[in-house]
Amino acid sequence: MSRDGSWMRRVNETLREVIADEVSRLKDPGLGFVTVTGVDTSPDLRAARVFYSVLGDAEQQDATAAALRRAKPRVRGALGDRVRLKYLPDLVFELDDSIDRGNRMEQLLRQLGEEGHDGPGDVPAEGG
Repeated sequence: MSRDGSWMRRVNETLREVIADEVSRLKDPGLGFVTVTGVDTSPDLRAARVFYSVLGDAEQQDATAAALRRAKPRVRGALGDRVRLKYLPDLVFELDDSIDRGNRMEQLLRQLGEEGHDGPGDVPAEGG
């Protein structure tokens, strides 16, 4: 792996840690149980996509998204205070739905298993 790649991974992880710490300090009543799952910073350091997950229904997810938008200036300020980079990236909060997708996939696989109790060894032989 190139040196630049490992440096960007460190930048992303450092930003994730600082953002997660600052989000945990927020007192916004609209903020649900949120976890910052990752950060993807552009190579020029001018923008960062912040991925998060929320425990709750769609209404709670919407309220949390609004709370994170309101908190963006404070979170950027904390980044500026705690992380030294050439540029302070603009933050874009994005809901990380990978957990929901994984749960849905698991549910579908479970349904397939229940519908077709025939295992791979139960396939009838051709011509038989």
